[in-house]
Formats: sequence, structure tokens, C-alpha cells
Amino acid sequence: MAHENSIDAGADLAHPTIRKIDTTDLRDALARGVSDFMVQPTYLIFICVIYPLVGLFLARLTAGYDVLALLFPLLAGFALIGPLAATGLYELSRRRELGLDFTWWHVFDVLRSPSLRAIVTVGAVLAVIFVAWLVAAQIIFVVIFGDWVPASITEFADRIFTTSSGWTLIVVGGGVGFVFAVVVISISVVSLPMLLDRDVGAMAAVQASVEAVMANRSTMAIWGIIVVGALAVGALPAFVGLAIVFPILGHATWHLYRKLVAR
Repeated sequence: MAHENSIDAGADLAHPTIRKIDTTDLRDALARGVSDFMVQPTYLIFICVIYPLVGLFLARLTAGYDVLALLFPLLAGFALIGPLAATGLYELSRRRELGLDFTWWHVFDVLRSPSLRAIVTVGAVLAVIFVAWLVAAQIIFVVIFGDWVPASITEFADRIFTTSSGWTLIVVGGGVGFVFAVVVISISVVSLPMLLDRDVGAMAAVQASVEAVMANRSTMAIWGIIVVGALAVGALPAFVGLAIVFPILGHATWHLYRKLVAR
């Protein structure tokens, strides 16, 4: 359960009271996320979204292996654009919490939210960050490997995991990706759920999100590790795990917001 000690950032909707939380709250948020998913599974929605994207990537892969350099950045991108994609899941968890009908089609209720414009604004920022990450990842690859194009997936994997250049790419790319992930978590972990919950502007919601992360640095760092680790595990079995992992993380984020921000 959330702790009573809190950081008062104001009493109105746009400047809520931010609570201090710990790993017990993270475990509870995840448990509640699993409960939401088990009661109303939404994996079919994400299968319908994930697999066409995977299919497009694989189709492009058959035309040449030059896109392999973007494989990891695209996978990591799930963590960057995930908060926006999960907005409908926040709505389902919100409705269940209020005792309302929360069948899967209510994910589209987001489109009728009074804060839709603000949600779109935050989403646009996340999209820009995602594109910036892909550009940065491509630049890092070119700086380290030049114009090298692997002849096969095996050659690509061998070059990445068994050479010093490959490990340089992993370390540098991972470090840059970490910075992008910190920025995304800071501006979105509270802002998007808050915009569904309260009629506030994008700037106020983002400010509350940054304040919540800054007040809970270590706990939110652990949350970020959980998210990245879960998405990585979900991507391993031919991406099918993402259809389960992603909704659970989405629902859990709503409950994390409830713990971070006082009503």
C-alpha cells in the first residue's frame, strides 16, 4: 500500500500531492495489473497490432540485411512509445476501479476524453523522442561500423557479440538508450494516466510526472528496470509474449500512478 508520507506540491488538480513509494508499492501495482489483465484480457488487440509491424520488418529483411542495425532500437522503442500505446489500458483500469463496465472496447473512450488534446500533445513528444532515438542509434552504428552491411543474420550476431566494436556498440547504444528511457519515464509515467483522470493541461501533467519521479528516484529506477526487462523477455518468444507483458505493464502503470499521486 502507498505510504502516508508525501510531498505536498499543492492542493489543486494541476498540482497534486506527490507520495513517496517503495518496492512494496511496485509489487502491489504489478499484482493489480495482472488482476486487471486476467479479468479482461486484451492480448488479441496487441497481437493485431504487434504482428503486422513484425511482419513488415521481416518482409523488409528479406530484401536485405541493412535494416538489422535497427532491430534492437526498434525493440527498445516499445519502452519509449509504450506509455502512449497503453493509454487505452489506463482507461480500462480506471473504469474497473470506479465499478464501471470495462470491456475491451472501452479502450477507445480515450478518444472522447476532455484531455484528448493534451494526450495527443504528450504523445507527439514521445513520438519525437522515439524518432530521435532511432536516428541516434543509426548514427552510433555508422560511427562504429561505417557502411558495413551484414551478409546474414549469423554474421551480424557474430560481429555484434564477439568483437570489440560490437561490444562498444552495445555499451554506447545502451547508455544512450538509457538516457532516452529516463526522459520518457520522467515525462509520461504520471502524465498520461493523470490526463485521463483529471482535466488538466499537458504541461501541468508532465510537471507532476517529473516531480513524482524526482521524489522517488531509486524506486522509479527499479520500475524502469522492471519495464525494460519485462519487455525484453516478452520479445524473446517470437514477440508473442509482448501481447501479455505489455497489457500487464499498462494496467500496472495506472495503479502506480494512483500510488504516486494523491486523489
